[in-house]
Amino acid sequence: MNLIAAVDQNWAIGKDGDQLCYIPADLKRFQALTTGHAVILGRKTLATFPGGRPLKNRINLVLSRDTSFAPAGAEVFHDLDSLLAAAPADAFVIGGESVYQALLGRCHRAYITKIDRTWPADAFFPDLDADPAWRVVEEGEPQAHEGLTFRYVTYERVK
Repeated sequence: MNLIAAVDQNWAIGKDGDQLCYIPADLKRFQALTTGHAVILGRKTLATFPGGRPLKNRINLVLSRDTSFAPAGAEVFHDLDSLLAAAPADAFVIGGESVYQALLGRCHRAYITKIDRTWPADAFFPDLDADPAWRVVEEGEPQAHEGLTFRYVTYERVK
């Protein structure tokens, strides 16, 4: 499996149930990488999408403990084992924090957008730079959007 996330300098990913910022180029990259693949996400992440609806042109696999949660257009799983049995090998884990934590050990590639800024945050991604199980395999040039500098960094799990 793969994962994709945008993080600040402290590896923060969100505050009050939403992303820290929205960068159009990063959203386009997210779309390009995940379209045609299954995406794995939590109920709270799904709620942040426009209208709380699943992403188009992807199989949306939602992990939720809420047994009454049944959004149209998504497959809901109430435990990790059943989700893993249904998830294709090329699926993308897209958040939030608890879903990343649950599935990081099963992912082999991580597409990280590093934003050169810090925000107040309450949701974090594990620091892959400090984790010897991961190594950088590609790092893009810095880009800018409305005063924010960011770059794309791809990590792979060390075999």
